[in-house]
Amino acid sequence: MLDVRLVGGTILTMDPEHPVAHQVGLWDGRIVGVDDAVAALPARRVVDLDGATVLPGFVDAHVHLVWAGLKARGVSIAPCERIDDVLEAIRRAALRREPGEWVDVVGYDQRPLGRHLTAAELDAVGAGRRILVTHDSGHACVVSSNVLELLPPDVPHQAGALAEGGMAAVRRARQPYPVDQLADAVEHAARVCLAEGVTACAEAGIGGGLISHSPIELAAYQRAREGGRLPLRVQLMVAADALHPVGAHPRDEVPRGLDLGPRTGFGDDRLALGALKIFTDGGMMARTAALSSPYVGLEHSGQLYADAEVIHRQVRDGHLAGWQLAIHAIGDRALDVALDALAAARRLAPRPGARHRIEHAGLVRPDQLARMAELELTAVVQPNFLWYLGDDYARIMGEERAPWLYRGRGFLEHGVRLAGSSDRPVTDGAPLRAVQFMVERATASGAVVGPAEGITVEEALRCYTRDAAYACRWEHAVGSVAPGRYADLVVLADDPRRVEVSRIGDIGILATVVGGEVVAGTDLLGEGSAAAGRAATQS
Repeated sequence: MLDVRLVGGTILTMDPEHPVAHQVGLWDGRIVGVDDAVAALPARRVVDLDGATVLPGFVDAHVHLVWAGLKARGVSIAPCERIDDVLEAIRRAALRREPGEWVDVVGYDQRPLGRHLTAAELDAVGAGRRILVTHDSGHACVVSSNVLELLPPDVPHQAGALAEGGMAAVRRARQPYPVDQLADAVEHAARVCLAEGVTACAEAGIGGGLISHSPIELAAYQRAREGGRLPLRVQLMVAADALHPVGAHPRDEVPRGLDLGPRTGFGDDRLALGALKIFTDGGMMARTAALSSPYVGLEHSGQLYADAEVIHRQVRDGHLAGWQLAIHAIGDRALDVALDALAAARRLAPRPGARHRIEHAGLVRPDQLARMAELELTAVVQPNFLWYLGDDYARIMGEERAPWLYRGRGFLEHGVRLAGSSDRPVTDGAPLRAVQFMVERATASGAVVGPAEGITVEEALRCYTRDAAYACRWEHAVGSVAPGRYADLVVLADDPRRVEVSRIGDIGILATVVGGEVVAGTDLLGEGSAAAGRAATQS
């Protein structure tokens, strides 16, 4: 007997064998089947969708839950518009902290201010506290002088402003945050994801680099799960910095790894290790993405995160050790380095099905598309970057390069699998808004960036379901409404295929379901979940 049969709606299954259905049966947190396969089966509850549209729960293939949760609760200076107002807000925040404590400030963007803040300015308002002002991109920060004193003497900075490796050094000095605080941040960010229809995500880096908060950060996710505070599926990418020599047997070809040897795939469908995260460059907002020619209006072309030799070694070692690789490459020069490193690693040790990924792929030249396809890479992009930041990005790239930004059609036509993601909290992460952008390529101001890169609504939805699940090696568990998959669903007020494209981002999320449990929105299943209904019947 089914727990629930959903009827009276349109079900976009993302299953090419049965793309659209009108009934779906759920049992024990999984999908039994659709339409004729379940129509005659008895069900404890039949739920009329009243014309709503159901999709597989969205998969966000690149997020930062801890960072997003901490940012939501941090001292925000957004929007940054006047330096005097920013410094006054920091002064008030510093006075609320005990002497010697850190003051974490978020919402910082130097562009409207016309320049970066300085350590001297933070010293003047910081009352002796350690001030860390984190750039919205996550790739830069400004700190007070007493924080600079904690850093190695060779870490470069400009009057207290640091980027990339310098930012990573500040992260190391700032650690550790308490695990309970991190678990709270995870839960907060996860519930925001659920409200937007996201049921599974990949946390894009723990254990080092720009995005770590504790040497035992994984414990925060485990604690959240054990306490019933991890309401969606999470895959954890491990920063390449965390790998070290482990003394494996030479025959095992594991030059560096984690203690005890876990790698991609360790865990289960609720919490597991994902890819190895490798940085090659910075970001466009911070003007540190590595380009092959300078930014328009600037005299530099960004920077690599590390020497190319170091990046090549990380790619080789991770590939040899059996990791899936998630390589952050935003600028086209950084992508060249990533592609060269991946090609060399494949020649050294062919690994069919490795499913390596390029995170962001922000600026991809036409000649790089075929190389990505040849290397069987997935491009994990963030369309919302161009919705919120596209006017600025198009300006700094110039007329020739702007159409290459966060491509869509170019990837698909060359056979590069395309997965959607948010990189939250860099921008808001709602998948439906990103789907809208992928189709119309229009920024929030209405400017169109690279219209030839637009894709269809169905293709964009696949990027946030089936293909994002593939990028995370989850396609047998989530990403489609098909027999045996988890009952992870999002119920929409309208069908994205039927409304005007400009309205897709405003479609309401009626309910989000994970494993048959309603975890956000209207409790359409009744009594909390399918499982609860079954328990009540059995008792």
